[in-house]
Amino acid sequence: MRRAMLLGSLGAMAMTMATTVQAVEAKRKAFGALPDGTKVDAVVLDSGHGLRVRVIAYGASLQEVVAPDRHGKGANILLGYAKLDDYLKKPQYFGATVGRYANRIAKGRFVLDGHAYQVPVNDGPNSLHGGGKGFDKVLWTVGEVKSGADGASVTLTYVSPDGDMGYPGKLTATAIYALDAHNRLTIEYRASTDQPTIVNLTNHAYWNLSGEGSGSVMAQKLTIPAETFLPIDATSIPLGQFKPVAGTPFDFRQGKPIGRDIRTPDPQLLNGRGYDHDFVIAHDVAKEPRVVAKVEDPASGRVMTLRSTMPGLQFYSGNFLDATSVGTGGQVYRQGDAFALEPQFHPDTPNQPAFGSARLAPGQAYRHTIVYEFGTEPVQGKH
Repeated sequence: MRRAMLLGSLGAMAMTMATTVQAVEAKRKAFGALPDGTKVDAVVLDSGHGLRVRVIAYGASLQEVVAPDRHGKGANILLGYAKLDDYLKKPQYFGATVGRYANRIAKGRFVLDGHAYQVPVNDGPNSLHGGGKGFDKVLWTVGEVKSGADGASVTLTYVSPDGDMGYPGKLTATAIYALDAHNRLTIEYRASTDQPTIVNLTNHAYWNLSGEGSGSVMAQKLTIPAETFLPIDATSIPLGQFKPVAGTPFDFRQGKPIGRDIRTPDPQLLNGRGYDHDFVIAHDVAKEPRVVAKVEDPASGRVMTLRSTMPGLQFYSGNFLDATSVGTGGQVYRQGDAFALEPQFHPDTPNQPAFGSARLAPGQAYRHTIVYEFGTEPVQGKH
């Protein structure tokens, strides 16, 4: 009798444990079709703890990130479009994978191993995010989609042929989006080449922790642990110096509202029409992701901690959002309605040896890991 009762209790415990260990799910769905009829898929990753992420194959892009606030209420905190057609008609790099070279290359020119290359100029006199048809404007191939108790993921690949947008070498790029049960979203970028080239991949997510379409992010508190930043010229190319942030509007080491100093009459803020600068986290590529930024929203209580293995972090305060894009929630996006934090090699590194090297050779493996950790904080003074 006792043995039967014990076995029954153990069985009940096992069933309870089975129900509490919830798998992180990945589901593949249709998102639309390109003009030639090619289908574009989306993969939805669900942590089971309030965080839901949608990745689309076009541009290997984050299309939606739903995160809970301090009361457990979810909202989409990522700017984006509801339909594929809008990504095609008015590209804004919303949540996209950008490359081959993220950020700017001065005049679209660089020299690699004694050979001069010209890539498309698409941002004033400079090349931006790989040119007019960078990795954000191509269809990636959806590969493995996995679900499990430890996490869910989707792997996307794109093969960029030799000479694509003027870049040398056939580059095979991989983007792995993974979500775990602790509300951590990891993006791992990998690449290999068949001849020497340059590579700089990142994600161009626009964030508003109060919810996309909710208005300005200027009150959201940003911390960047950078001692120096890269001043830019009038065309947003770094001048080549590492300037201390101390005593400038670019000092975010202790954390402050994004908008606190944005209207300071500083020449650098005039050049960028706000913040659009690279912050120097380190001078090397790390083996493991390190903290590069933290954002806290006093209104919703949402907190996002960002880690990366790259030495630079481009902080952009949404200066060029101009009320011509209607987002997923039906609201118009205006200046300052979002911020972008893009970990990467420093801008124009191929032309500025002091910044390091973005060279990738055959047999070498490019790897960049980005981790977004989402959480909440209670109302100040309440627990």
